[in-house]
Amino acid sequence: MNSRQSLVQSAQELLWERGYVGMSPKAIQERAGAGQGSMYHHFKGKSDLAAEAIQQSAASFRVGADKWLSGSGTPLERIRGYMLRSREVLKGCQIGKLTQDPEIAADLDLRRPIDETFEWLQLKLKSVLKEGQKNGEISTELDAAEVAATLISVIQGGYVLASAAASPKPFHRAIRGVLSLLR
Repeated sequence: MNSRQSLVQSAQELLWERGYVGMSPKAIQERAGAGQGSMYHHFKGKSDLAAEAIQQSAASFRVGADKWLSGSGTPLERIRGYMLRSREVLKGCQIGKLTQDPEIAADLDLRRPIDETFEWLQLKLKSVLKEGQKNGEISTELDAAEVAATLISVIQGGYVLASAAASPKPFHRAIRGVLSLLR
């Protein structure tokens, strides 16, 4: 891995763990094992590096979700697989967590890949739900866009509940609960 990618990966990890404010240039450089000048050789500054890190995290998130939602199986099996997939529940969502960061929320360039990722996920889930409705697996009485938004909200809210309880149990309970509504 080159020094640029090491810096990006370190920034991704620090954003997830500490947020934008906690992602100091010194912490990034230490984690990346990069010299002080290396960061400024590759990036204009902290904001430029954070933008690249968020963009790469968002792209990785989409690839991971798409693997489940476009994979094999019926639409309901794919949705169940995505909802029940292994996650680092107590760390929170690498993308969703960033929406709570005031520095990121206030910066359109930093927020854009997050907004686009959630919009993409909502459209992807809606598409899979509509496919399930066409084949009779999912009730046509459900509004696919609303259910897609609900599924995303349950995941993100589940992270909050798990964090508050210092246990992944509330997260898994919420996921199982919403899935039971689709049967």
